[in-house]
Amino acid sequence: MSLDVAALRAHFPSLAEGAAHFDGPGGSQVPDVVGEAVASTLTASIANRGMVTRAERHAERVVQEARAAMADLLGADSRGIVFGRSMTALTYDMARTLSATWVAGDEVVVTRLDHDGNIRPWVQASERAGVTVRWADFDPQTGELDPEAVAALLSERTRLVAVTAASNLIGTRPDVPAIADLVHQTPALLYVDGVHYTPHAGVDLAALGADLFACSPYKFMGPHCGVLAASPDLLETLHPDKLMPSSNAVPERFELGTLPYELLAGTTAAVDFIASLSPLEEAADRRSRVLSAMQVLEAHEDRLRERIEKGLAALPGAVLYSRAAHRTPTLLVSFEEQDSQRVRAALAERDINAPAACFYAIEASRVLGLGDAGALRIGLAPYNSDEDVDRLLDALGEIVAA
Repeated sequence: MSLDVAALRAHFPSLAEGAAHFDGPGGSQVPDVVGEAVASTLTASIANRGMVTRAERHAERVVQEARAAMADLLGADSRGIVFGRSMTALTYDMARTLSATWVAGDEVVVTRLDHDGNIRPWVQASERAGVTVRWADFDPQTGELDPEAVAALLSERTRLVAVTAASNLIGTRPDVPAIADLVHQTPALLYVDGVHYTPHAGVDLAALGADLFACSPYKFMGPHCGVLAASPDLLETLHPDKLMPSSNAVPERFELGTLPYELLAGTTAAVDFIASLSPLEEAADRRSRVLSAMQVLEAHEDRLRERIEKGLAALPGAVLYSRAAHRTPTLLVSFEEQDSQRVRAALAERDINAPAACFYAIEASRVLGLGDAGALRIGLAPYNSDEDVDRLLDALGEIVAA
């Protein structure tokens, strides 16, 4: 089944402004149903969670529905879904919690392919605990992170390995299950950054082998918050700092303060919106509809990605850094004799949004020889159309030739 792009785009009020959005990796546009869910939750009777008043029961229902929705999206247990301000905030919280048990001589593995949100929290926690940080490098020529590059760093003293499921800079999708198999031959936990992966692939935590998996709803057409998924049994063994009167239950013990109920309602709406794109009947369970919908979206995005890659290859001086065999529809490109910020600005003048930076993947940008400046990132989302791609390629042709 092919995606009905026109019908999908009709759900995105922002697209009526006329811009072609290739900035989805930094945050997607939001469908009407998500905005409506946020607004209706904010304006309805609501209170702190409880079971006495209608307002309390409303808050409790919103939270439990959001946990169930994210569990269906990720193939997780709803009892192991933790909400937070952002993926970065949740990762810092988890780094503080886990590092409290580390001792001098322990080791942590991070990769240079990752967003800094899955590097710096572990590096800083390791420094405070006197723990050794080991760095796994990726191949700048291919963009690939070989599992053996991680395996070479593992030992019985490894306590945690942090790896991305997809690079937000160049789209590389490492073989996380292979990495997980290697990691789990040691006492270490595997912490997977799924922020850039979740919008572009069906997620199955068990198949990935992730002990902890973090993502951001605002990357998959939802509101601005973060989600951490893990086994409830694992979370039961972890004891974060918390206020004395706050719940010690899992997952509540990891959630600081009152949850943003309106954002959780929007998250549920985003998952339901994804499920609504499934070719399966509505009677099918939501998890099945989500997975089938993601297959449809992935095929649509990959087709557009191939069109863009072919068009870029025809442009003089184009240097494409997204070369991995398995990658998301996210392309990093520079042009010889052209400043990426100038190209970005020229696109913006034509109402085409494609930013240029290192996008917090600063280690990866340096490995690629781009320093801290990075390059132009072209990222696809489900609402992108062939017309968007035509506009982009025509504009780049004009800009590069100028």
